[in-house]
Amino acid sequence: MNKKIIWFLWIVISLGLLGYFSYGLVLSQDKSDFLIGHTTYGHYQIEMECSACHTDAFGGEEILQDACVSCHQEELNEAHDSHPKKKFTDPREAYRLEIIDARYCVSCHSEHKKEQTLEMGVSLPKDYCYHCHQDVLENRESHKELPFDSCANAGCHNYHDNRALYESFLVKHANEPWLLDDASIPMANQAKSTKLSESAKSITSLDNHWANQNPDIEHEFLASAHGKAGMQCSACHQQNEQEWVEKPGTQECKTCHVSEYDGFTKGKHGMALLPEGSMDEKLISPESASDQYDFKNESLERQHGCTACHGAHSFDTQVAQVSACLTCHNDEHSLAFTSSPHGKLWQNSTKGLVSKDEAVTCATCHMPRTFHTKTGMEVELSKLKRNKNSQESSQGYSEKNNIVTVKVEHNQNDNLRPNEKMIRSVCMNCHGLEFSIDALADESLIKNNFHGQPAHHVESVDWAVQRQ
Repeated sequence: MNKKIIWFLWIVISLGLLGYFSYGLVLSQDKSDFLIGHTTYGHYQIEMECSACHTDAFGGEEILQDACVSCHQEELNEAHDSHPKKKFTDPREAYRLEIIDARYCVSCHSEHKKEQTLEMGVSLPKDYCYHCHQDVLENRESHKELPFDSCANAGCHNYHDNRALYESFLVKHANEPWLLDDASIPMANQAKSTKLSESAKSITSLDNHWANQNPDIEHEFLASAHGKAGMQCSACHQQNEQEWVEKPGTQECKTCHVSEYDGFTKGKHGMALLPEGSMDEKLISPESASDQYDFKNESLERQHGCTACHGAHSFDTQVAQVSACLTCHNDEHSLAFTSSPHGKLWQNSTKGLVSKDEAVTCATCHMPRTFHTKTGMEVELSKLKRNKNSQESSQGYSEKNNIVTVKVEHNQNDNLRPNEKMIRSVCMNCHGLEFSIDALADESLIKNNFHGQPAHHVESVDWAVQRQ
């Protein structure tokens, strides 16, 4: 009898544990009990969504590689990846793979091993460049005295993205002044060319009812860009004739702002939203966020939808450029903004003392402007400035009589790591290349939000000029 009871209890307990773990793995959003270690800073928003990377429970490196590529391949293509996988599938390069199997992202970017992971998410020693490029130390006079693990130092070489560091580019922009004569911030003009559909302008019976019930909110909305364009509340709040949606999600914003939505959902703010774009649930916990970054305590429960920065009815881009950022971010770099030279330009702009194209905000650097021709081709501002057929007018930048659309990149971490990505898209709108490299390589200058001149000089440009 005792044995039967013991067996019965054992079966019940086993089934209970099986049910608990099955629910946690399959149905529950909270999978923290199954983590073998926290993810790196770049993935902490989705560390509860295990299936984002582990698409097959029995998969190996190929499965993980597919997961990496599904999110990052577009970014690598835009960067003109210096070390694509195809480079290492050449049989002549097979001997290199014995040291580092560079065909797979996880060879360097290892997850759940915080104690082995460096700042940039690389889990290997810093001398990984040397294993393939040791001949550089022997053949280049400028590099002979350099430490063998210094290749990836700030301002020198990046493994994937070298768009602002390759030799001919360094030579081309040598001897530029630290502040350019035509320093200015391009103004976005995409919203001006966006046409509202007739349905978005149509007034419904629920529009009138809701406006009568909420006169203050109606007044705020009418003063916004949406209200001035003739848009009605029902364009976002009403999905059918009878149903009024109290809190529309980011999917409603996507109806008109497709490129902004696409960029936003790829960034650290938007990637934590559930696939359906709900603003009420996230894949991460406040505790996970506070472990990774310095946030204000009261902001940890704040949702990350579009209205978190732009406001639910005011849709104020000015607030979104600085004030919204400082509502949450509590790190040294962010807190130093208002007292920095950039911050003072922004404050003077709000007072009307300087023009808007001289104001540098948080969004200026972390949400850069991108330029697109009528055919959709992306161009750089520096090329537009050099082109004799291009000009700047009240309508925006134009090239050969075609207006160039200026968009705001809403993936706010697209140019964050490595920070040399900012050089071409942001810094060189106002500053020379040498100064930009030196400034982004100075950690103390970054912390005080560029209050002062770089303390050290990176010799990349000097060496490139000498070789020429």
